[in-house]
Amino acid sequence: MSTIAAIAVVVIALLHAYFLVIEMFYWTKPLGRRAFGLTPEFAEATKTLAANQGLYNGFLAAGLLWSVYLGAAGRSIAIFFLGCVIVAGVFGAATANKKILYVQALPAVVALALLLFV
Repeated sequence: MSTIAAIAVVVIALLHAYFLVIEMFYWTKPLGRRAFGLTPEFAEATKTLAANQGLYNGFLAAGLLWSVYLGAAGRSIAIFFLGCVIVAGVFGAATANKKILYVQALPAVVALALLLFV
C-alpha cells in the first residue's frame, strides 16, 4: 500500500470515527442536531437508531485502520472496507440525504482509486 493510499484510508477511517462520535454521543446535542439538520424531537426519537448506526461506522473505521496497520498485507482488507463505505454512502444518498454521497461515498472512491492505481 503506497503512503498516499494509506493516508487516504486513514482519513476515511477518521471520518467514520467522527461519525461514530456524532451519532453515538452527540445525536441529541446541538452539535449532532446541527450536523444532521435534526429537530430536538426527531433526534430524541431516533437516538437509539443513530447509536446503532454510529457503532457500524466505528466498525468501518476499525477495519480501515487494521488494513493500514497490516501494510501491504492489508490491501484486500482496505478494498473490502472501502467498498462497504461506498455502498453505505450510495445507499444513504439514495434513501436519506444526497449530501451523504459527497461526504461518505466520494472520499472513499478517491481512497479506493489511490489504493488501486497509485
